[in-house]
Amino acid sequence: MMSEKMITPQELDLLIEQTYKVEKDFNELKASYDYLQDTIEQIVEFLPNAIWILNSDSSVFLQNSQARELHKLLELLSIKDEDYEVQFESSSYLVKTSSYKDKTMLSVTDITEQKQKENLATMGQMAAHLSHEIRNPIGSISLLSSTLKKNVIKENIPIVEEIQKSVYKIDRIIKATLMFSKGVSIKKAPFRWSKLRDSLMISVGYYGYTKDIEFEFVQDDFLIDADKDLLDMMFTNFLANAIDAIELDDESESGKIELKYSNDGEFHHFYIYDNGIEIENRDELFKAFKSTKVKGNGLGLVLSKEIANAHGGDVMLIDGDKKGFEITISME
Repeated sequence: MMSEKMITPQELDLLIEQTYKVEKDFNELKASYDYLQDTIEQIVEFLPNAIWILNSDSSVFLQNSQARELHKLLELLSIKDEDYEVQFESSSYLVKTSSYKDKTMLSVTDITEQKQKENLATMGQMAAHLSHEIRNPIGSISLLSSTLKKNVIKENIPIVEEIQKSVYKIDRIIKATLMFSKGVSIKKAPFRWSKLRDSLMISVGYYGYTKDIEFEFVQDDFLIDADKDLLDMMFTNFLANAIDAIELDDESESGKIELKYSNDGEFHHFYIYDNGIEIENRDELFKAFKSTKVKGNGLGLVLSKEIANAHGGDVMLIDGDKKGFEITISME
């Protein structure tokens, strides 16, 4: 019987050395793999869209934080050879698919804003066309009502005035729609605040209201270098909103609208307050065709903000004891 071969001390040392080397190589390889995986995860996380990488059994192999937030959306997705759009929770998403070996990547991009812009452009074009068509008959009605008012008996004058008020409101909508479709372009010229204040009081009278509303306007007179017609439209929009808020308040038969002013040497600051109903859906305030009122076309505040921006200022909702807006206009 042959005796077993004994391992010499030198061979044992060599075996131990090779074992350590294999372990070292394995650890280095594992570290490289972990680094590569971490790098891939960081790249996927850096991408602005939601990313899912799926195994062949549709289980999730890798995903970024955007994908985790939209985990319910994954259930609606399917693997297709071409790009497609999907609606989920009032948002629009573009879905792209890519496959490699046993892995499939789904890329989902939020295109809600892009779709909204496309829809707004279409709506704006249609509204502008309709406004042009309506403008001529409205002009005729306005002219005829002025003539009629001079000739009717005294008892019928209030009826004619109601017609004029309705025409005035339609004319405001037409002007706002046309301006929205064309964009705001200002022509600055110096004028006194008193001129604009008087014009606003006339507009308030034409707008019409049923409740006892007290108006407190800025009495100080000062110079403004701006587009008077655009500021007239802007302030009229805010006053109309304030009147509507008071009219819609079922708990009171009266109301008050304040228009206050200050300046800091750089900006004119106007503050419009009313004690009407609270503003709902604040996120919709400055979105076109998204009115926060029962009656409204959703363009008044959008255009008002654009007019203020065109004058180097802005429009901000006031959060405080009083409900209202702050409008800034650059003094330069």
